[in-house]
Amino acid sequence: MVDQRDYYEVLGVERRASTVQITEAYRKLAIRFHPDKNPGDDEAAGRFKEAARAFEVLSDENLRSRYDRFGHAGLQGGGGGQHEFNDISDIFEAFGDLFGGGMFGGGRSRGPRVRKGRDVFCGVTLSLVEAARGVTKTIQFARHEECDTCSGSGARPGSSPQACEYCGGKGQVLQAAGVFRLQTTCPACRGAGKVIKDKCGDCVGEGLTEVTVERRVTIPAGVDNDVRVRLAGEGEPGGNGGPPGDCYCVIEIEQHPFLRRDGHELHCEVPVTFSQCALGTTVEAPTLEGPKPLQIPKGTQPGDVIRVRGLGMPDVRGRGVGDLNVHIHVEVPKKLSPRAEELLRELAEEEQAEVSPKRSSFLSRLAEYFTAEPTPTSADANTPDA
Repeated sequence: MVDQRDYYEVLGVERRASTVQITEAYRKLAIRFHPDKNPGDDEAAGRFKEAARAFEVLSDENLRSRYDRFGHAGLQGGGGGQHEFNDISDIFEAFGDLFGGGMFGGGRSRGPRVRKGRDVFCGVTLSLVEAARGVTKTIQFARHEECDTCSGSGARPGSSPQACEYCGGKGQVLQAAGVFRLQTTCPACRGAGKVIKDKCGDCVGEGLTEVTVERRVTIPAGVDNDVRVRLAGEGEPGGNGGPPGDCYCVIEIEQHPFLRRDGHELHCEVPVTFSQCALGTTVEAPTLEGPKPLQIPKGTQPGDVIRVRGLGMPDVRGRGVGDLNVHIHVEVPKKLSPRAEELLRELAEEEQAEVSPKRSSFLSRLAEYFTAEPTPTSADANTPDA
């Protein structure tokens, strides 16, 4: 393999050079060795390609990191020089010239590529009641907007951007490799078609400044954690006149002190006494609308679940409302008053006298199990295994 020069040496910059310094160094070399300015000069053409390759690697954060660690070997096997196709029109454009242009629209060179702006995100915290009813919230998020100082041009007031000399202001360049010709984004202006030599002091040539935006967003009833509500067109501005991105509000729902959510269903636990379960009663149960009376049927068992229709969470698409599931928890007192203990002892005596069919069946099966199995003697118990 032919030895390759160090890319930092090719551009004449130090290894710690910034992206701005690398771009400026490449721009000077591209102008100096451009084939149009050096017709028939093979050495200039070689220097031009060498500088373009060096810029392609060092201006890309990932490729530069790989090159710094492993040198040219780190760029082998797909490590660089592979052009990205963002949509199907890019593929047609890349191969249109190969077939004479007739099949894919004549191979016409497009101007600077229009790009949609990036999406931005912000968090919105709701209570469970707000999530159930729907609510309108005021939110704040950061995004970039046109710089007021330069009116978005990126150039210092009184100056203006200039057409890129490398691509002639088209934002695209045509690279030849044998019989193939591939149209790609201009590495000098990154597809903008213009370069800024005298940059605005406030936005440093970006044409954009970061601002905090305040908006009102309507949250529909029934949203759950991690649901995203979209504010169309409220994201980052697009590139070269492209449409702006969107703002996505990511929902986070606070934990309720009494209610637990499971999809459209709500669950809660209600403590009751043994006598309330046995005799039946009415207790207060928590709901989204506040405490409401709940009928505990006579003979309710510990762990029973009483379902209350229509007191759960609404479906965000309007497909009905879930239920509230009340879990019964029987509390056993740790301390008894003398009167309560007296009454419970009387109850215990009554229970011994009148054994329920379920308990009677249990006692019978218990006795049958232990009488069927021979009880080991003390001698057997002390005899070690062979």
